[in-house]
Amino acid sequence: MRKYFETDGIRRIANTELSPSLVFKVAKAGAAVFSRRTGNVPTIFIGRDTRISGTLIESSMIAGFLSYGANVKTLGVIPTPAVAYLTKKYSADASVVISASHNTFEFNGVKYFSNKGMKIPDELEEEIEEIMDSDTQLSELTAVAEKIGVAENAEYMVNDYIDFIVGIFHESITKNNREDFRVLIDTANGATSFVAEKIYNRLGIKFDIINNSPNGVNINKNCGSTHLEMLKEKVVEGKYNLGIAYDGDGDRCLAVDEKGEVIDGDVMLAIASKYLKENGKLANDTLVATVMSNLGLNKFSEKNEINFKQTKVGDRYVLEEMLKNGYNLGGEQSGHIIFLDYNPTGDGILTSLMLLRILFEKNQLASEARKIVNIYPQVLINARVNSDKKYDYDKDKEIMDNIEKLEKEFYGNGRVLIRTSGTEPLVRVMIEGENQEYITEKAKELASLIEKKLK
Repeated sequence: MRKYFETDGIRRIANTELSPSLVFKVAKAGAAVFSRRTGNVPTIFIGRDTRISGTLIESSMIAGFLSYGANVKTLGVIPTPAVAYLTKKYSADASVVISASHNTFEFNGVKYFSNKGMKIPDELEEEIEEIMDSDTQLSELTAVAEKIGVAENAEYMVNDYIDFIVGIFHESITKNNREDFRVLIDTANGATSFVAEKIYNRLGIKFDIINNSPNGVNINKNCGSTHLEMLKEKVVEGKYNLGIAYDGDGDRCLAVDEKGEVIDGDVMLAIASKYLKENGKLANDTLVATVMSNLGLNKFSEKNEINFKQTKVGDRYVLEEMLKNGYNLGGEQSGHIIFLDYNPTGDGILTSLMLLRILFEKNQLASEARKIVNIYPQVLINARVNSDKKYDYDKDKEIMDNIEKLEKEFYGNGRVLIRTSGTEPLVRVMIEGENQEYITEKAKELASLIEKKLK
């Protein structure tokens, strides 16, 4: 089991658990691993979101990279998918995003991307951890004299990402743009706060924008893709045709239709897969999702003769499956959607514009598009446990007996899924079934038992 990296990089409380000294080691060890793989003195890009701790963590990362002898280009506040795109476009040896995604501002994190713009595999993270825990190796990897690395400000590069996204959609959206169609965008006071506005303006889409005034501590605070209440209310009150919500680092997107109903990642995958198949652009007629996806998405795929592949939770595992078998569409219920023909990572802005393109071309209301798939009632309850025990739920007989009982009860007409969070001290209890009230009751009972036994 890895010591520092989890399912989405390293994510901890900034300046305590994620201390400058730890970040320095992560950077220095990472630079060494990338140098081994490429045989070069690496050039590494750094991007960050709007958290108050961002520049602190960035400074420590830069120091670690330069200490090894790597060169650095700092991209400033920028969405994660933009970093992935620029890494690949400019053939950087690697990149790092400083973000804790949807977490509250006191958290921050580090996630590495390879020279192909993809999250690095588990084995590379394990190599980095091995060096981090060896003071001898870290000391031996110190550059001196002219071999010390150099850092350069490259915030201008974000314009290349803006041009890239606009180029994908300019023709189709301009041709089919509906003058009466109004969009409300929520950027979560995060990394898309400035980029999204520029892109939507250039595409001529009628929009208003909220939660785009980051101050370092308001990222994700009662806004964005994890807190849709404000967006739902304002969409209905303002008679908008669609609401779009991004998360803190911009790799997720959820939407709200004109009636205030949520269009989650599963619904977006259904809409996009059918559209791509109709246009002969769904590779191998296959959609990739995770085990957390709603049972309704599976049944939708069967009905529409779309092959449905599932992976363990995590967009990196979705991407691995897509790359391995030549698929081009995959994602998660949370709104991580990968359109591999364009970018090898979840891209919130790209996803939202793909949804708009489809609505425009089909001249549909968002509420009509949402009905494409029948989503089963689903409840997700988080059991907060001791972080040292979060992987032990399946070792407790009472917990496992209760899980088995529920699985038998819902077999064939629902689903029970238990998984440990890769980023927080939580065990997630998910149940699907026909009756929302009943499955909520059962999920709460099981979550309470898990909390009691693993406290």
